[in-house]
Amino acid sequence: MEHTGSITFKGNPMTLISEDIKEGQPAPDFTVLGQDLKPITLSQFKGQTVVLSAVPSLDTPVCQTMTKRFNEEAAKLTAKVLTISMDLPFAQKRFCESFKVNNIITASDYKDRDFGQKY
Repeated sequence: MEHTGSITFKGNPMTLISEDIKEGQPAPDFTVLGQDLKPITLSQFKGQTVVLSAVPSLDTPVCQTMTKRFNEEAAKLTAKVLTISMDLPFAQKRFCESFKVNNIITASDYKDRDFGQKY
């Protein structure tokens, strides 16, 4: 389904192509890559509470601040927090090591863009 004009880029309307996700509908499964280059799927967390955080890049100030905050909050939760970006897994690993981010799981959508297409 096309959604025209719901967002803009530099003032120009953009078209998003996605299926509408409705309240109560199961989240679509997806495959992304972990820092170890192994696939991570949403379905592998079946039966667990999962918080999905999507950011364009961990190397941008807003995404960096948000991800570090999610890491702090995740320490207090029983939920899994999965932060997905387009960064390469190696860059995600560097980010996590640099900022001692170890309470969340970072995953990359760079290869197949499966998460981005489904969400």
